[in-house]
Amino acid sequence: MAIHTVQKGDSLWAIAKLYNTSIQSIMEINGLESSTNIVPGLALYIPDEQLHIRLYKIKAGDTLWSIAIRYNTTAYNIISANPQIDPNRLSIGQIITIPSPNKAKIQTLGFLVPQSSKALEAINKTANSLTYLAIVAYSFLEEGWAYRVLDDAPFIQRAKQLGIKPLLMIRNITSEGFSAELAGAVLANATLRRRLIDSIVNLTNQAGYAGVSIDFEFIPPPQRYDFVTFLKDLKQALESKILHVNVHAKTEDVPTNRIIGAYDYLEIGNVADIVAVMTMDYGYPTGPPNPIAPLWWMEQVVQYSVGLIDPRKMQIALPLYGYDWKVPENITTALSANAAQNFAISVGAEINYDILAASPYFGYQSIDQHVVWFVDIRGYTQRYQLVDLYKLLGVTFWQLQFDFPQNWAFLKQEITVIK
Repeated sequence: MAIHTVQKGDSLWAIAKLYNTSIQSIMEINGLESSTNIVPGLALYIPDEQLHIRLYKIKAGDTLWSIAIRYNTTAYNIISANPQIDPNRLSIGQIITIPSPNKAKIQTLGFLVPQSSKALEAINKTANSLTYLAIVAYSFLEEGWAYRVLDDAPFIQRAKQLGIKPLLMIRNITSEGFSAELAGAVLANATLRRRLIDSIVNLTNQAGYAGVSIDFEFIPPPQRYDFVTFLKDLKQALESKILHVNVHAKTEDVPTNRIIGAYDYLEIGNVADIVAVMTMDYGYPTGPPNPIAPLWWMEQVVQYSVGLIDPRKMQIALPLYGYDWKVPENITTALSANAAQNFAISVGAEINYDILAASPYFGYQSIDQHVVWFVDIRGYTQRYQLVDLYKLLGVTFWQLQFDFPQNWAFLKQEITVIK
């Protein structure tokens, strides 16, 4: 795997020659719009046939040779990649890199809002990289009835044709956005909870879904126990179908907090088949410009979460988007990772990189001053290594309509997606 960070004076012609590839290949893999315009700081992914780089944390009883056997490599390769280690005295807890022919194996889930033909195109483009497709098409009423917001039938059918398991995604959403009142009222009432469960299961079975993805946000903290009860009853009613639950990211339990308080990670992890921790929007709309999903924060969330949730049923969220902040008002516009990169090129902005956050950013001046944070292949490789290091089930992507061709090329080359 090669990642080339563009330097001043670089050209695609020279880069293609350096890596023995073509300009056209670089453009397609990296979603570039021009063969002549690039900017310093732009990260280009160039697939090659080198060994895959895995991360591993030394445990008691490990030897260099036992690790080498596990990863189908050699002690020599490991020592070469980690010159700082003493092969006869490994330190427990030390993280090492392992060049290996074995790819990491993960389960992935893509979220899809079925609003246009572009949504079907997104499924077709990403099909080989998806285990599950959560179709964002359902909400529920104050009376507890779940209902269809958008036509999902063509997307269920296409997912099945492509070997992807479709999940019915339901949210506590109204025309005003996520509703704490709606979630609180239904979850707090046993009759309404039962009605909601029955209608979710009926819709799931009628539409031919493989399971359900729950995304209830801003649940009032007093309904913390009610939410767990709802999930237990829903899982029982779904029987063998999948229960996937999305929860806001946190690094400590604050039961009174209006955003994270209702999520009892331990209990939810015991009930759900898969728990997706939403490790994104650290930098959020209308807030100050910040990285969308800084790596240092994501690792803190993972370290906290795996103490409560079985890592083999845990996913973390990877954003396929960035935000453009108009400052100082912090008016925010979302754009795909690919659009952010190409916008930087179009305005001639040098792309900076925050090493701790593993996130690129740039500024530009139109009428007003703007700051854009987004994601690129440099940071994504580290986030996949985080999943590998903690032996998590996998990742989710919000959302598939946001173009990020580097990610799909990387998954094809470096990761085995379990179907």
